[in-house]
Amino acid sequence: MAKPNAKGPVRTVIVSCTGCGAKLYRYRKGGKGALVKCFRERIAQDFTVIPCTCPECGTVFARETIIRGVPAYKIIGGKARLK
Repeated sequence: MAKPNAKGPVRTVIVSCTGCGAKLYRYRKGGKGALVKCFRERIAQDFTVIPCTCPECGTVFARETIIRGVPAYKIIGGKARLK
């Protein structure tokens, strides 16, 4: 399978925790669909201290995985939202 475009989209979105509302990432997202996964190379700004864990409430919102040969975070449903 093809790897995701390394350059990535220009549009950035804020990914935040649904529990406490804390900022998690500023992410270069392509398309109009829901946020299912975050490729690490597309994260423009990371607000987390521990990967996949909210810095405010400590909720685990994603799992580390490899998708199409590229490291990514698989978002757990209902744990993170876009702004």
